[in-house]
Amino acid sequence: MMKLLNKAVYGICLMLYYLMARHLPGSGLPYSLGSRAVRGFLCRRIFKKAGKGINIEHGVFFSSGREIEIGDNSGIGIDCRITGPLVIGSDVMMGPDVMIFTQNHENKRLDIPMRLQTAPKKKVIIGDDVWIAARAIILPGITIGRGAIVGAGAVVTKDVPEYAVVGGNPARIIRYRNQQNQLNDPDNQASGPENPEAQIAPIK
Repeated sequence: MMKLLNKAVYGICLMLYYLMARHLPGSGLPYSLGSRAVRGFLCRRIFKKAGKGINIEHGVFFSSGREIEIGDNSGIGIDCRITGPLVIGSDVMMGPDVMIFTQNHENKRLDIPMRLQTAPKKKVIIGDDVWIAARAIILPGITIGRGAIVGAGAVVTKDVPEYAVVGGNPARIIRYRNQQNQLNDPDNQASGPENPEAQIAPIK
């Protein structure tokens, strides 16, 4: 009986999210009409796990949401598109239009169309206190370490170490936030802007 009740609550909340709450104004606007609280209330009943103080912004698409976990005081930015399995830590900031993919298409076989060659899902893990700037793209199976920054427009194809600042396509390490882990290779260093919302050029 409890399973049926939980399933019904999930279905109703998912329907209300996509029909109504997703289209409410952004949470920072003076006419937001309590949209942050409404989306948070629904997503806590949709996601696999949701902490306190979460902020799911206007226009976010997360498919079924069943395989998404999000920690305390974390946000998903305006018009982001994410899929599970996905684990988002606590105190994570996410800019607008970020895309996080956990599944791709295969292309090895030539006897069937690529649209029919679906690869297995690969979990994406985002650590605590991470900043993912606007329009970054994170590919399946990636882990982003605690305290890292992903620059605007970056395409993340490899794991990001803790406290690293990465940018470009494909994303490369620009510097580390903790001085103890500064890069030693002079050919792999660059001085990027303090604000990762500005485009960070790839390292040559």
